[in-house]
Amino acid sequence: MRQAAARHGRALVTGLVRERLDALRRDIRAGRLDGSALESEMAGLPSWVEREAGQRTTTTMRPVINATGVILHTNLGRAVLPETATLRMTEVARAYTTLEYDLAGGERGSRSSHLDRLFALLFPGRAFHVVNNNAAAVLLALNTFADGKEVIVSRGELVEIGGSFRIPEVMRKSGAVLREVGTTNRTRLADYERAIGPRTGLILKVHPSNYRIVGFTEQAALGEVAALGRRRKIPVLMDQGSGNLLDLTRYGIRNEPSVFDALEEGADVVCFSGDKMLGGPQAGLVVGRPDRVTAMRENPLSRALRVDKVTYAALETVLREYARGSAESNLPALRMVTMTREMVEDRARRLIEAVEARAGGTLSLAIVPGVSVPGGGSAPEEGLPTALVTVTSRRLSARAIEERLRAHTTPVIARIERGRVLLDLRTVLEEQEPILAGALVSLE
Repeated sequence: MRQAAARHGRALVTGLVRERLDALRRDIRAGRLDGSALESEMAGLPSWVEREAGQRTTTTMRPVINATGVILHTNLGRAVLPETATLRMTEVARAYTTLEYDLAGGERGSRSSHLDRLFALLFPGRAFHVVNNNAAAVLLALNTFADGKEVIVSRGELVEIGGSFRIPEVMRKSGAVLREVGTTNRTRLADYERAIGPRTGLILKVHPSNYRIVGFTEQAALGEVAALGRRRKIPVLMDQGSGNLLDLTRYGIRNEPSVFDALEEGADVVCFSGDKMLGGPQAGLVVGRPDRVTAMRENPLSRALRVDKVTYAALETVLREYARGSAESNLPALRMVTMTREMVEDRARRLIEAVEARAGGTLSLAIVPGVSVPGGGSAPEEGLPTALVTVTSRRLSARAIEERLRAHTTPVIARIERGRVLLDLRTVLEEQEPILAGALVSLE
């Protein structure tokens, strides 16, 4: 026990011993444990404590190698941050900072002031606000403009996204009243106009995110709806979602409107995620008319939804890349989006050469064409041509290979299609390539 206490801490070991003894007492009272069994349990107590202490304090959120080809994989943490951002995050996390302190005046400052200049460069004439995720941004907007009032939404945009985030349910929590218009597949401008009444507080447009309705469809354009809102003096909120700030059509992503598009079409307020196509940390960003955004900032809910100094540091670094015009080359998520199939294939060949130089011959690797996807609810119909590495073995099944890779010291997350394990180097960080090669060699 002394050794366990030295390794894991006296308080933890003492607590575990008490927990185990309490469990044994319950078993004795219930007649489930006799004298010989109790003696055996007590003899095994030190090893039980050692095992439990290790399991309960082991880090569970671990770095993995994302070889799925899903760039913004929600389950794997979405956008990977650039090293410049992680360095800034560490810098501010390890010290006191000027988060809400004005050095020039020697008085309290505003945490949003650290992003004022960058947002002014990117969105001239607009105001901004930052909360902890896009769901929070939508909730805040609904509560600010439509608490106790009606919000008009097309039935075709009453979406549910990952984690059971449903627009109607969020609306109820905000205090707003849902007013559905149109049908699932067709909603015209006239439907919005007929729904406007004395209780209307907001018109909400929602980017369909991770699904599309095709065929006999019609949806009123954001520009038309925004013009209607201006005529009737009703704010229009666009839940853009993905946070795309670039024209990605030249990379094959044609149906993902940008934040700038939404603003140019006339939305009063646009909200979007920080950790999707923007390529930054988890956050909900709000951009729009100064009076509308100021009203959201002044809502008491804003304090409950605000982000910390580490998130501000990361956002500052990421937004600076956009202001400098270097986002595509310096933000990992955008580098992955803009990588050509030929670039991915070059990396795939390099990986195969590294494995074959060390492998014993039971493993077979080959390159086949495939498709990567943006993920994170962005551009659901868009695929990026890629080169996949197929992994087969003379002695292991595809399922066994996938499980072995997932159990590696640095877990490798692959995918299985048609009985083959597939690796997409597009989403594998370059510094992880030697680790991936080692994981493949270990399959021999």
